[in-house]
Amino acid sequence: MKTRALGSLQASVVGLGCNNFGMRCDPAATQLVVDAAIDSGINFFDTADCYGGTNSEVFLGAALGKRRADVLIATKFGIKLDDDRPGGARPEYIFRACEDSLRRLGTDTIDLYQIHRPDDSVPIEDTMGALRALVAQGKVRGLGCSNFSVEQLRAAAATDPSGPQFVSVQNEYSLFARQPETDGVLAECTDTQVGLLPYFPLASGMLTGKYRKGQPLPEGTRINAESRWLTEQNLERVEALLAFAESRGHTLLELAFSWLLANSAVTSVIAGATKPAQIHANVAAASWELTTNELAEIDALLTVQ
Repeated sequence: MKTRALGSLQASVVGLGCNNFGMRCDPAATQLVVDAAIDSGINFFDTADCYGGTNSEVFLGAALGKRRADVLIATKFGIKLDDDRPGGARPEYIFRACEDSLRRLGTDTIDLYQIHRPDDSVPIEDTMGALRALVAQGKVRGLGCSNFSVEQLRAAAATDPSGPQFVSVQNEYSLFARQPETDGVLAECTDTQVGLLPYFPLASGMLTGKYRKGQPLPEGTRINAESRWLTEQNLERVEALLAFAESRGHTLLELAFSWLLANSAVTSVIAGATKPAQIHANVAAASWELTTNELAEIDALLTVQ
């Protein structure tokens, strides 16, 4: 498994999104997925305090056990959990949320602590001050953000140019959602060496190949007919991309992962899994190194209407 830099950290290019833990995975299923991930070379685990009603962190910490030192834990704060824990990015809330996450994870240090979304009600100077204090206290190793714009990234960095900075931004990015290319975030990441961590890298399953034009939706699918992804245009794109991948001996899943990793600004592709087989498929998907010509051909295919 290759790794890429995330500040001072080295993250596996395939990570594990832990949003299924506490929801679709009980502790036993979580253990199987975590063990498969580590055994496959994954060292980057991304969770959040709100996932699984806070149980994602609990299940992940328990599943890691003595292997905690071998991996990087990334978690997030800021989404409302309940009336007593309203979310946001006020310093007092950040300190409380961090302590709660440390306790649930059963660890002394969070490797990457991320603000889940911007909080315009709080001066960014206050938020960054609290996050940097956590780094100084040794409770957090690296800082990250999610759903930040270029302007918000720059404002955060300007609060203390010599202090700890965001080393990552987690925004939506996939073959079907290329906003980071048009809103400047991808270029900003390249220029400032901030790692981009794409969420929804498989477009909620559209890029796995299980949703096909003219075929009924698979049983038990999370996508329904009202999904923003399930459009005629996207189904046309799936067919074109699937043909492209299969003509080269690959799967659509492998194309989705490898296309993201073809950009050096992308540090790790973090996809969820509920069973070891999905882990093995995700790890294998990162091995295809796309050429410049292939990337250009993919761009052309995505113009299919």
